[in-house]
Amino acid sequence: MKKTAIILGASGLTGSHVLQKLIEDDRYDTIKSFSRSKIEGLPKKVKQFIGDLLEFNKFKNDFTADEVYCCIGTTAKKTPDKTLYKKIDFGIPVAAAKLSKENNIPTFLVISAMGGNKNSTVFYNKTKGEMEHNVLKQQLKKTFILRPSLIGGDRQESRLLEKIGLVIFKVIQPLFIGKLKKYKIVNAETIAQAMIHLANRNHYADVIITSDDINKLGNNA
Repeated sequence: MKKTAIILGASGLTGSHVLQKLIEDDRYDTIKSFSRSKIEGLPKKVKQFIGDLLEFNKFKNDFTADEVYCCIGTTAKKTPDKTLYKKIDFGIPVAAAKLSKENNIPTFLVISAMGGNKNSTVFYNKTKGEMEHNVLKQQLKKTFILRPSLIGGDRQESRLLEKIGLVIFKVIQPLFIGKLKKYKIVNAETIAQAMIHLANRNHYADVIITSDDINKLGNNA
């Protein structure tokens, strides 16, 4: 039987890769994209639902699927207001997980970040950690939290400091062995492939997936 997938953040770097791979995947006959603005040129198998994701319950009746791919995220540069930042990075994924529980969606995958920790004193890490904690509280049948290190790929917007960081990280990649593997750069396309692979596995022991495992799953899928 063909499946239905929901994607949040389909216009972003990783979300766009997830969307394209789901379009090309014959296991899915319907993809539902929830976003603030329409993406042009998509095939008929993609159904777009446009609205304010900060008012997530308005999507309740249409939020039905077999899997949810949550690729929502912002940056301090794009969203300097910490209250709004938390509404996006914490509020949207948690609201989506709660609605998944309410609508009996068994599989939920969400991109977090390395260093996510609800007890952290660093706002960014704490926000990610609190999001992870509240998503897991929903006790969905299959939940996977992906914690990539730096994400590689071509972004539409310019992020100078991130580009510099990626260049430096690429140079020192050979030094990342053993426990340091989780700090390796992971490409957005690899994350997308890992997410789809996890969603379609009957069993996988880990719930928290770090960069080294994301690379293994995505490159070997």
